[in-house]
Amino acid sequence: MAAVGVLLLVLGGVWMAAAVVLVICFALYEEFRALSMAGHRPVAWPTWVGVALSVPVLALDGDRLLIPIAVGVCLVTLTCVIFRAEPKLEDCLMSILPLMSLVLTGMCAMKLALIEPHVVQVCMLLLLIAIPCVGDIFALFVGRTFKGPKLCAAVSPNKTISGAVGGLVGSLLASLLVGLLVWLFAGASRAILPAWWHYVLLGVIGGAAGQIGDLFASLVKRHCGVKDFSNLFPGHGGMLDRMDSILFMALVMMCYRLLVGA
Repeated sequence: MAAVGVLLLVLGGVWMAAAVVLVICFALYEEFRALSMAGHRPVAWPTWVGVALSVPVLALDGDRLLIPIAVGVCLVTLTCVIFRAEPKLEDCLMSILPLMSLVLTGMCAMKLALIEPHVVQVCMLLLLIAIPCVGDIFALFVGRTFKGPKLCAAVSPNKTISGAVGGLVGSLLASLLVGLLVWLFAGASRAILPAWWHYVLLGVIGGAAGQIGDLFASLVKRHCGVKDFSNLFPGHGGMLDRMDSILFMALVMMCYRLLVGA
């Protein structure tokens, strides 16, 4: 996966965007499948239609239309559940959950893959991947080494407070390292790169968001009674098991881009 990720970073643009769409589709299937296994009856087809509409719209730089599309998907989904013979509120909520947790976050990641110029695109994508992934690695090893009180035992009994702190440190270091590497190779484009303190904020906030994304995925799996979302990557689980923290990081990155006016 790391080798494929490096290749996609080099190619960038439409290739990375296509890979993001593929990730969204796999993750969306896995989450709807898990919710169905839990006994819910989610309405999936409006969300799939929303994905099909969002991809070309976003590719044509029409991100302003994403909210209307999402609202339309929600209305159609709720209508389908309401007019069932036995409508249930939880089916409404479970039908919309994948749209909010996967499609919108995935579209944020796709938007980052289409940023120009290329040096900024590479910087944003490296931050998107490195901050949560390195944070996960630090959290694992620090948590195993120091152990201590549990972070959120009701959701994920293996996670500790020490691991969470270690993960934040790892995310911060990863963000600063990405900033340094991109600055070294950017040459004349250095002026358009983020300021150093932006990397500090993105490392801390993004690291926290990535851990929340990981815990949220664990909460969904616990609710659905599954260990992994699928066996797509033997020994590592499904696409959503691998991408949960990255997708939540995409929200942070997109908010950052909007705030800096890029």
